[in-house]
Amino acid sequence: MSRRSILQVCPNGARTRADHPRLPVSPAELAAAVRGAVAAGAEDIHLHPKDRDGRDTLAAPHVAAALTAVRAAVPGIPVGVTTGAWATPDPERRAALVRAWTVLPDHASVNWHEDGADLVADALLDRGVGLGPLLGTDAVRRFHAWPSAHRVLRLLAEVTDTDPHTAPATAAALLAELRSRSADTPVPVLLHGEDGSAWPVLRLAAAEGLSARIGLEDVLHLPDATPAPDNAELVKCATAATRTRPSGETSPVLSNPSGEGPATGAE
Repeated sequence: MSRRSILQVCPNGARTRADHPRLPVSPAELAAAVRGAVAAGAEDIHLHPKDRDGRDTLAAPHVAAALTAVRAAVPGIPVGVTTGAWATPDPERRAALVRAWTVLPDHASVNWHEDGADLVADALLDRGVGLGPLLGTDAVRRFHAWPSAHRVLRLLAEVTDTDPHTAPATAAALLAELRSRSADTPVPVLLHGEDGSAWPVLRLAAAEGLSARIGLEDVLHLPDATPAPDNAELVKCATAATRTRPSGETSPVLSNPSGEGPATGAE
């Protein structure tokens, strides 16, 4: 079984305007940014709702405002959010904030190396939100020990090695680790790097037929090393880079980590 790979845009991340002058912060800015990114080829969105001071937040009013604005700008495009511990360090509090959301995202990422990741993930599943566990090599074993590992929407394979020369090998090792623990039920994988590794890892994802992502969260420069003017231009370059497989070809997926049942949600 296989599923079509996607290109996701990550328009802001935990960055601030100090990192890039056109980083979208407010709901209106996020809406404008994703409108341009989707026009350039993005098929999915991962964003960080921010408070009035530009800091990441999981508070229900800010999450609702960001999701509502973005969905109005790009109807029908799946929208996901972060649940990173830097926004709210206490995992029980993070889970409580998820349970208090008044507008739900289509999916949310959970950084599996963070304490209490399972508590946050359980809260998301209880609310019917698609789950994307973010896994580096050090978190793979921990994730596979979680009883609900079979219920994920997709695995987010993150390469934190920022050296463009070594990152592809690091990414290959991470994929091998994931595959070594897989069984029979398929789970889609989104592979991405950051900063210096963003473009090499994106090209590897395309070659492997995996989903990929790009945006100002991950990288501030274009493939030719010039500064990226905005998210739309990053997506435009990524769309060109991922057109290495024939149109309509589907992507391979990793087997379900636990083999206990199908993954939930839609790729």
